[in-house]
Formats: sequence, structure tokens, C-alpha cells
Amino acid sequence: MPPLSQSERDAFLNERGILMRVATVRADGSPLVTPIWFAYESGAIYFTPRARSQWRDNLARDPRVALCIDEQPLPYRKVIVEGTADLVHDVGHDDVWRDFYRRIARRYIDDEQAEGYIQATIDEPRALYRVPLETASVKTWRMPVGDEDPTGIWHSRYYVSSSETPPGD
Repeated sequence: MPPLSQSERDAFLNERGILMRVATVRADGSPLVTPIWFAYESGAIYFTPRARSQWRDNLARDPRVALCIDEQPLPYRKVIVEGTADLVHDVGHDDVWRDFYRRIARRYIDDEQAEGYIQATIDEPRALYRVPLETASVKTWRMPVGDEDPTGIWHSRYYVSSSETPPGD
């Protein structure tokens, strides 16, 4: 699959309504994956765990994350990010960055619903984290579009050469 260009990646990450899944590491080493809202601004992905969420506890203990942002319809654009989440604002400082949270909410619901959601959850403190893409491992891909070659859409490592015998034969 061809990678997204930087402009394609940036446009995709700024589209409304696309969820992100964040993977964090539990204390026992097992992964926890949570689908969430996010924002992409100034070369970083921002997200907001609530104070009592398990994945916020995981981040406080171990800031390593894997982020998956993808879409269901063709061309199946995907952005996979592995990196370290930086704490921008800890729990209890929501008033400082509430307007930023409004922008996140407006990516998913209309302005009136976003304001209603914020008012309904104003007593639920959140933290604000970010993952700068420049310090993370970022992989992108999509299906070929337009007149791009539709063959060889998988990475070469997935193809078995003709001289190899498939397992079980």
C-alpha cells in the first residue's frame, strides 16, 4: 500500500468524526486499547483522558502509547503512531484548556451539542496529553487511488517468493 504524503496525512488527521484508538500499558504489562476523540494541531496529536480512567493511570505510570487512526471506507487510510505521550495539563487544570477541549468536541458533534456535552461533563476533570509526530514512529498507508498501480498493495515482506513452499504443503 502506498504511504500517505505529509499533506494527505495532515488532511486525514484533520477530518471530522474519525476516532482514534490509544493503546497504553497496564501495570501488569498487558495492553489496554481505548477508542477516543482527538485533535491534530501543530504537528501533534492531542487527547484527553478523564481523571478516573484506567488509561490515564497507565499513562501516568508509563507514557508509552500506540495510536491507531483509520477509516472504514476506501481508500482505507491509516496512521499508526508509536511514541511517548507528553502531559500538557494534569487533571485539575481543565479551565486553562477548556476552549481547546471545545475544539476537540466540535470535531465530532455540532457546536450546540459540543457545548452541551462540555457543560454536562464540566465536573469530570481531565488531563491533556499530546504525542508530537516528530519524536514518534509514524507509519501511514492507503489503498491505491486513481491511476496508481493496484498490484503489490501489500508490503513486500508479506509476499512469499515463488521458490518458497507455503506452510502446510
